[in-house]
Amino acid sequence: MVTPKLKNLFKNVGPLVWGYRQLQTASRTVAYRQDYRKFQTLNQQVEPRFALNWHDRYPCLTDKTSATGFDRHYVFHPAWAARILARTKPDKHIDVGSNLQFCGIASAFVPMEFYDIRPADLGLSNLDSKSGDLLNLPFTDNSVKSLSCMHVVEHVGLGRYGDPLDPDGDLKAIHELKRVAAPNGDLLFVVPVGQPRIQFNAHRVYAYDQILAYFAGFRLQEFALIPESPADGGLVINPDQALTDRQMYGCGCFWFVKQS
Repeated sequence: MVTPKLKNLFKNVGPLVWGYRQLQTASRTVAYRQDYRKFQTLNQQVEPRFALNWHDRYPCLTDKTSATGFDRHYVFHPAWAARILARTKPDKHIDVGSNLQFCGIASAFVPMEFYDIRPADLGLSNLDSKSGDLLNLPFTDNSVKSLSCMHVVEHVGLGRYGDPLDPDGDLKAIHELKRVAAPNGDLLFVVPVGQPRIQFNAHRVYAYDQILAYFAGFRLQEFALIPESPADGGLVINPDQALTDRQMYGCGCFWFVKQS
């Protein structure tokens, strides 16, 4: 809820933030023009190999940083999953809607099928991309020995991707994953963890204990946390419960094994 106090804060601070960003953009634009002129001069002093024209410019004004930035969730969780597949070495792995870079890279060493309601035209060896609905997976009960669904379920039912609005859409998706997983089969499951809430219509954030309860009948083989603060680590395997509980928007990586 946006209180009157918060409204006043946004009213007073908003223009300052906007003005600061405008100054940043103006400063970067000036520096960009200076760099272009300097490079143009240097280019005239060597044998030209490329056409250099102002109308071909492609400004990248925010990349001069002291360190390479990256999305912590979407770098660390595929790396975690790929390392597990390298250990388990399944004959085939089924992924439902996860990160395409994960599927593309992991399929180099594990035969993989990727299912999404919006299938991707990947065209890679060892990887089949197929149409599939997470709420009605095209597999019989207890049939999939190696399965992943990562950073997907938190969106189901919120309409973000054109799916029907359904407050229990995530639970229905989890039921399908549990249904098709084979006894003693592996399930790699990733969702945001922290203070449980819905941030409509982007995603849900789950408490750690919620996920364990939803997957009754599965054994937690490994839990990895990607904390929201880099100061708490990158990919933390089996973290202290207190670290998990104090997250607002961390990333929880659950390796479940279906009990027979």
